[in-house]
Amino acid sequence: MTTWLKCTAPRPDAASRLICFPHAGGSASFFHAWAEGLPAHEVHAVCYPGRAGRYGEPLPTGLPGLAADIAEAVRPLLDRPVAFLGHSMGAVVAYETARLLEAQGHRIGHLFASGARAPHLPHPEGPDAAELDDDAVADALVALGGTDAELLADPEVRELVLPYVCGDYRMFDAYVHRPGPALRCDVTAIAGDGDPLVPEDRAAAWAALTEGRFTHHTVPGDHFYLVPHPPFALVAALAPGVTPGVG
Repeated sequence: MTTWLKCTAPRPDAASRLICFPHAGGSASFFHAWAEGLPAHEVHAVCYPGRAGRYGEPLPTGLPGLAADIAEAVRPLLDRPVAFLGHSMGAVVAYETARLLEAQGHRIGHLFASGARAPHLPHPEGPDAAELDDDAVADALVALGGTDAELLADPEVRELVLPYVCGDYRMFDAYVHRPGPALRCDVTAIAGDGDPLVPEDRAAAWAALTEGRFTHHTVPGDHFYLVPHPPFALVAALAPGVTPGVG
């Protein structure tokens, strides 16, 4: 397998696969516990360049290009039913990856969009990330709970982490949705009831992006609700039954 995907528990007999896409500043290790939580699935986590085992590689600079590289890496896994789950920025990367694969004739069984406003909506009001210095970007991410404040307080760790944290944040802020065919796969939007970035209407707007079945779940928690309460039961209930192969 390429460095784009990490699978901590290969399951050759599993009926389906789940591909997990981390948030801005996140890495594949964010989903380390998901293989244990979803024993009926083979769980793969996307490894973005510039961090962890891919430290030293160039950081991604454009979200559509990142999605194209991931689509290429995911294609060999489509011999079994596949669902995507992305959190925050990862939900949009997963969406763009699914768009590319469906355009090539492949079938994605389900897209779980976690903690993310629908990508076709206007950007929320606020400062342009390109105009913020690294400290301001880091502070914004720490405030959401996804980046460990103690890590960023350590000068040596900060030097390692800050480039990809800020790079992701600015890449996501620069993303512009391109019109195109709606997804054919089912889509489920999940957001915490205390998420300051994803009010209910912004999560529900994912319905406009698919011709498949759409479901919307509001759960207790903030932007990173899935850290203390991973939605294993919800994913297990909805991911089975997808059809592999080319549509």
